[in-house]
Amino acid sequence: MSLPPYAALDVTSNFSFLEGGSHPEELVATAKALGLEAIAIADRNTLAGVARGHLAARDIGMRFIVGARLDLQDAPSLLAYPTDRAAYGRLCRLLTIGQRRAEKGDCILYLDDVAELAEG
Repeated sequence: MSLPPYAALDVTSNFSFLEGGSHPEELVATAKALGLEAIAIADRNTLAGVARGHLAARDIGMRFIVGARLDLQDAPSLLAYPTDRAAYGRLCRLLTIGQRRAEKGDCILYLDDVAELAEG
């Protein structure tokens, strides 16, 4: 009996300080070894682990999904998965806005920020 397709969509790497313990490359390799169809690295208020995760997934022929967990000040956290380059650019802009508001290493975002940069 084969398992249904499964993708891990809420994976945190060591780029989420004090939350994730593994490098993106290790997470991708483990997902592949477990037979997952895809993996999304969704670190907290950053895309820092995405490049390394993407390269690792490409090298072993696994589907990689770009993601980020957005910790909002006035609403629950959201998981964001840009679907194209334009959406990726908007997510980068959103994270930059949040990081400019905060001390180094922090990010201050509000639901209105997300709504202003969301499309569709």
